[in-house]
Amino acid sequence: MRCWVREALRGQGAARRVRAEAPARALARRSGLRALLACAAVAFPLWLTGCAGIDLDQVSVPLASTSPASEFADMSPSQRREHEKLVASYGGAYDDPELKALIQKVVERLVAASERPDLKYRVTVLNSPAINAFALPDGSLYVTRGLLALANDTSELSSVLAHEMAHVIARHATIREDQVKQAVLVSRVISDVVNDPDLGALAMQKSRRTLASFNRGQELEADAIGVGIAARAGFDPYGASRFLTDMGRFSEMKSTAFSGSSSTTPDMDFLSSHPATPERISIAIANARQYAPAAGPSDGERDRSAYFNVINGMVFGDDPKEGFVRGRKFLHPKLGFTFTAPEGFSLENTSQAVLGATQTGREALRLDAVRIPADQSLAQYLSSGWIDGVEINTVESLTVNGFSAATAVARGDQWSFRMFAIRFGSDVYRLIFAARELTPELDKQFRAAADTFRRVSSGEADTVKPLRVRIVQVGLGDNVEKIAGKMQVPDRPVERFLILNGLDANARLKYGEKVKIIAD
Repeated sequence: MRCWVREALRGQGAARRVRAEAPARALARRSGLRALLACAAVAFPLWLTGCAGIDLDQVSVPLASTSPASEFADMSPSQRREHEKLVASYGGAYDDPELKALIQKVVERLVAASERPDLKYRVTVLNSPAINAFALPDGSLYVTRGLLALANDTSELSSVLAHEMAHVIARHATIREDQVKQAVLVSRVISDVVNDPDLGALAMQKSRRTLASFNRGQELEADAIGVGIAARAGFDPYGASRFLTDMGRFSEMKSTAFSGSSSTTPDMDFLSSHPATPERISIAIANARQYAPAAGPSDGERDRSAYFNVINGMVFGDDPKEGFVRGRKFLHPKLGFTFTAPEGFSLENTSQAVLGATQTGREALRLDAVRIPADQSLAQYLSSGWIDGVEINTVESLTVNGFSAATAVARGDQWSFRMFAIRFGSDVYRLIFAARELTPELDKQFRAAADTFRRVSSGEADTVKPLRVRIVQVGLGDNVEKIAGKMQVPDRPVERFLILNGLDANARLKYGEKVKIIAD
């Protein structure tokens, strides 16, 4: 739950309030767990595909400057607005001159080796833990620090940047933008002229499927072009296949953590329209073989040491300024509150809400925020119909650590919900727990978790430190388990260590080599 929440809660127009209510309506009308995990599910495709489109009209963010004025010199006003909204939606730009200098150097080499050396690119590092990169038609390239943390050398970084440059060279972003505009126009004509919103939505859905299918071909084309650019620039052409492998492993781990299985959920329909990771890896390897018969030390530059030097100390995961997860605890220093989930829950901080689920997938939670009229009681709000199936006789007013609150139970065909609304200053936070079977014991745990919602003192907020990527050297007697034990992660430290360093399960560490860990 990043700082855009503060802007969204200021009540700037009915449209923004409607968007704030949308997650709750979705929760009422969809299968309970899928609705609670919807935001996490749509994030997975970004991790897996490596690039994605963004609907900037649906992003509620402040338009404060997030980049130096010099970066706007060759931007039109509309391009600058789009850039600003996009950067703000990803938590702002990540300021690290040495890191940006390395990326710019890689880009310059790639441009010189590309089919369009006349094009100019502007690179922005986004302050986001998501693993993603994308390009705009004007040549703006964006890469998240989450992606940079997963990469292990400059050749892997070059494969990502070359892939995004390929989208620009092939005019994919421009073509997609035109296609999206046409799809929106068709849906509006049907909705306005035929006066049938449902028919318009259906037309839009079909158009998006067509666009998604087209994008699948774009992704494969960009993969092929990108490998060629990287190879001609002198980078190891197998960097793409290595990075795609690690990205797939990371995505599978995250999916397993939230769904209780390695299979994707029905909400992740974006995955079905893009190449599966194994397919992309095999194609990337085939592309690389055109430039080097087999992967090896002489197959192009990797420069792992230089890359590790610039990412050493880079923030990892959630930025504490925008709220962060530590185990079962969520704390937002800027908004000034914290809460702790029940035992057995894993938490995920997304741009829309804080989401949680158990390994079995039978319990889930969602924490988000809305603005409601000051003269409306929280009990009235819970009874107002924003979620279906509320049992009116369960509506109860109470206080949570001195804050006015209300709670109620709602029941559907397959899921039951224990809901809380907590007034915190001028904001109302909704803490919603879902369970396949809401037993008295489970309900007691949910109530106890809601009671952990409290204000964060300024002193407590000041002590919060972000986790960072730390480069350490393997010593005598060190092995995977020993070094992974230094990882300050909520679970599965060995698996996370192996993925982070591109190592397989049987990997043996060599004395003196450098590896990545996560620590404060």
